[in-house]
Amino acid sequence: MKILNYLNRKHITGILIISLVFSGCNKPQNIQVKSPDGKKIFSLIGDSRRNITFSIKYNDHDVVLPSTLELISKEIDFSGDLSILKVDTSTVNNQWHSNFAELSVIPDNYNLLKVYLKLGNSKVNIICRAYNEGIAISYEIPEQNNILKMGLDEKIHYNFKEDYKVWSTPKREPRVLTAQGEYKQILLSQLQKGCERPLVIEIHDSLKIALAEAKMVDYARLSFDKGTSSKYSILSSLDGKMGVQKQDTITGAIISKRKETETKVHKKLPFQSPWRVVMMAKDEGELLENNYIIQNLNDPSKIADESWITPGKVLREGTLTTQGGRAAIDFVASHNMQYVHFDAGWYGNEMYNTSDATTVTLDPKRSKGPFDIEAICNYAKEKGVKVMLYVNRRALEKQLDEVLPLFKKWGISGIKFGFVRVGDQDATLWMHEAIKKASEYEMVVDVHDEYRPTGFSRTYPNLLTQEGIRGDEETVPNEHTLITMFTRMLAGAADNTVCYYNKRVDIMGSHASQLAKTVCIFSPLQFLYWYDKAPAAPIKDDALWGNTNTIGNEPELEFFDNVPTTWDETKVLYSEIGELGVIARRKGEAWFIGGINGEKPQSVEVDFSFLEKGKKYMAKVYTDDETIQTRTHVKIEELELDRKSILNLKVKANNGFAVQIIPNE
Repeated sequence: MKILNYLNRKHITGILIISLVFSGCNKPQNIQVKSPDGKKIFSLIGDSRRNITFSIKYNDHDVVLPSTLELISKEIDFSGDLSILKVDTSTVNNQWHSNFAELSVIPDNYNLLKVYLKLGNSKVNIICRAYNEGIAISYEIPEQNNILKMGLDEKIHYNFKEDYKVWSTPKREPRVLTAQGEYKQILLSQLQKGCERPLVIEIHDSLKIALAEAKMVDYARLSFDKGTSSKYSILSSLDGKMGVQKQDTITGAIISKRKETETKVHKKLPFQSPWRVVMMAKDEGELLENNYIIQNLNDPSKIADESWITPGKVLREGTLTTQGGRAAIDFVASHNMQYVHFDAGWYGNEMYNTSDATTVTLDPKRSKGPFDIEAICNYAKEKGVKVMLYVNRRALEKQLDEVLPLFKKWGISGIKFGFVRVGDQDATLWMHEAIKKASEYEMVVDVHDEYRPTGFSRTYPNLLTQEGIRGDEETVPNEHTLITMFTRMLAGAADNTVCYYNKRVDIMGSHASQLAKTVCIFSPLQFLYWYDKAPAAPIKDDALWGNTNTIGNEPELEFFDNVPTTWDETKVLYSEIGELGVIARRKGEAWFIGGINGEKPQSVEVDFSFLEKGKKYMAKVYTDDETIQTRTHVKIEELELDRKSILNLKVKANNGFAVQIIPNE
């Protein structure tokens, strides 16, 4: 079958229209559905007896030209004359509450269209949700012809009017990290295989879109490439199956190749595909503010009692010793942090298939010990601190059902999954089943390396964060963080591993911009002081962890102490991809602002009109200042504010600023 996908868009507007050709009819009959604001338009238009074409407009601006969705299967022949069996429409006005998101009250309003189609002797249903935040499309394969199971491949050929600029990750090839790769702004015609989701496309100054994916739970991952269906096209395709996965033992990058067969997923009938999402906004800041559309396309929480799920700030303990663990717990307890995390090496070399995560067997290259995990957990419990452990996917895949009850017995509260498999359907399903199992033992999860979210944290909010980001471990400059903020972060939370005293901070940007990252890069589990150690911990200087410095007592550390990791409200004040980003977030009555600057000096005017009318506030402003005689050179100023106040800042290249605002008593 070929399903033609025609996307159009303009400004902040949208409507949804669908025009279909009935078999044997000369004129198309239109079915129309509109977004709640009446501005986004989706049209399903039959241009021949065997094709379905659909379009999306934004303020009557044509963005994506007629495009094709191909469904390929040996079991079902998706070809033949097209007829419409039934059309359903409905409206949903809803909101839901979260303790783990960038908003505490999340709007979920859309108009739904479902078209039941027959193509020859086969059936397929097209489902569209039209949100103010964008358009989401899915297909459903119903029961038919006594078929119980089927194999399927999917390709979407998006055609565009011009050679737009896009923000692309690297080409997917052996030994290359894509989800953690460096973003580049290139022309649409220069895309290469494996470009990650979301893919931000700059249509014009007042319109940015992002092609994304939601609710990818038991399916193959999609990625993007340059298409061939028109002069300016993008091909969306699914990942093939990988046999034995071989990884670089340092970076985790995949060495082995995927099978390029025509069967990428195997499903029992009936089933519905993940959502193919077109996020739309006037600028990249509005795209980020509206990124909850991805979670909205997932099922509500299946965890009846979420009270055990604790977001918070995490300190990694690198010595893997009992002394280091106790020192880290003491520091965390006294600095309003919530977790101590013990990373790779506690159960042997993580890259060995023989390593046993049911034992404490220290990797001698990482620690000489002693490391008494149960004693550490008991001490943490006394101090009101939670403990997390790292486990590489090699051990997890073999031992998950043994590890979970054992960790519960030890007193562990969370697991960081390392070097996970991603891409094919088997890897995807295993990952989400593992997160579900972790919830049954009240374990929070942080998935590391190439995994990117598609909204599953709504359904299982114990999935607090994940990597899929080129973060501070990669010594990224502020410019790259500013690209990440408005591209990768559209998908959801990201574990950026914020550094502070490590020498790479001077290469990346500044200490004030490190403070700002805790606001700008959303993560309900926020790792701080990634390469640093608690003052009472043993000295560790074996080059495995970068240069390790002792956490000091600089006055600005109060910002790390005070900043939350989940929010009630989020506002993007400035958004220029790669150049400048300023985000304000509210928790209760307190506001926190993070500002990060790129390679050019900037004059930044912070308008506080988002503050509550009639209230007075006190603000602390943290900026970079070389005249301040501390290791970090961060200046702190106190100001009185109200919603009419304006703060003018001169921000040097690669610097930043942070602000904490609380109401006056």
